[in-house]
Amino acid sequence: MKYSTLFGKTTKEAPHDADSPNARLLTQAGYIHQLMAGAYTYLPLGLRTLKKIQQIVREEMDAIGGQEISVPMLTPKKVWEDTGRWGIDVLYRFEGAGGKEMALAATAEDMVTPLVKSFTSSYKDFPVLVYQMNDKFRNEPRAKSGLLRGREFNMKDLYSFHLTQEGFEEFYEKSKGAYLNVYQRCGLDAMVVKASGGDFTEKFSHEFQVKTEAGEDRVYVDKESGDALNREVVPEEDWENTDKYDIHKTIEVGNIFPLETRFSDAIKFTVQGADGSPQKVIMGSYGIGPSRVMGSIVEVHHDEKGIRWPKAVAPFHVYMASLSSKDEAVQARIDEVAAGLHDELEAAGVEVLWDERNTRPGSKFADADLIGLPLRLVVSEKTLAENAVEWKERHEDEARLVGIDDLVEQAKQWLAAPERLTSHE
Repeated sequence: MKYSTLFGKTTKEAPHDADSPNARLLTQAGYIHQLMAGAYTYLPLGLRTLKKIQQIVREEMDAIGGQEISVPMLTPKKVWEDTGRWGIDVLYRFEGAGGKEMALAATAEDMVTPLVKSFTSSYKDFPVLVYQMNDKFRNEPRAKSGLLRGREFNMKDLYSFHLTQEGFEEFYEKSKGAYLNVYQRCGLDAMVVKASGGDFTEKFSHEFQVKTEAGEDRVYVDKESGDALNREVVPEEDWENTDKYDIHKTIEVGNIFPLETRFSDAIKFTVQGADGSPQKVIMGSYGIGPSRVMGSIVEVHHDEKGIRWPKAVAPFHVYMASLSSKDEAVQARIDEVAAGLHDELEAAGVEVLWDERNTRPGSKFADADLIGLPLRLVVSEKTLAENAVEWKERHEDEARLVGIDDLVEQAKQWLAAPERLTSHE
């Protein structure tokens, strides 16, 4: 894609209420645009990144047997009344046509449980593993931190239905591995953290937390056992106990919950077991927000110049800049080489954002760093004199020359190679 045709450009102006690196950098780099507090438009660069994260999540959910569905987020009052949750604070409630009360869904246990009930009747139908990926709505009293805490946000929520505790626990552990795969592929080093089961269970739930100084959460790693604990399950008298715990600032990037029979009991959901007797249905809930993951990646992978995207989620793999020359013949050659490389790289599966604007090199390089694509290529009068292109990876300080004839093959090898990522901290 040519940068000149891209909708949404970089800006030096930081949002007045940008209270986190992801809010500031994603806005300045042209990935998102705030409509109101807690609600963002994803511009083309941002949507490309979000879709890549969603696809990683989708692949890992499919790999453990999940089947994707799509449940309406416009919901009737009754489904929430049936589960006793119509009055929860975060619901956006309103009156529709004919005076019918409705809500925008903040989560989907209340809709998915009766859905699964309507399609199952026997032990032969289990387990059921269904997930969806769509926008949810929560009436956050204080939306903040860019994509980390919004009123409208993208969420993948998977629900599992089992007839035995053993079957549930087996899938629950499998889901942990799938979640860790998601974060690893997105360039995040996540910890599995024990947390409160809340209103659903007396057992632990589990969160996935990423270390960063920008984090609002606190994770306590027991020096003796190695267990990672959310602050809510640590005795208050130990909150500052650095002899017992290593304490880290973190961002929560996902969670999984044993729901036991909380929702199936609420709607009298039982099925016929192998012995012919009614059996209760055991449930689990597994949430990960692709939009929150996107914001977390920026929190962890940025520097003073801008974002540093991992290859797997960058909107494009390569930022290619063609620099201007005063010599018309040389300029024609620069444009010819850049256009050819753009097409060859794209044909090889290497996605390119080509900055062909007639503007100063320093401005282009500043935009390249801010946007944060993993690899920068420069075609100029100077590089063509060497029959080469300048090659600089986003995390590197020095550039090098790569021959034009070797460029596409080297780029293919670079894209396929494992990535070693370090945070800005």
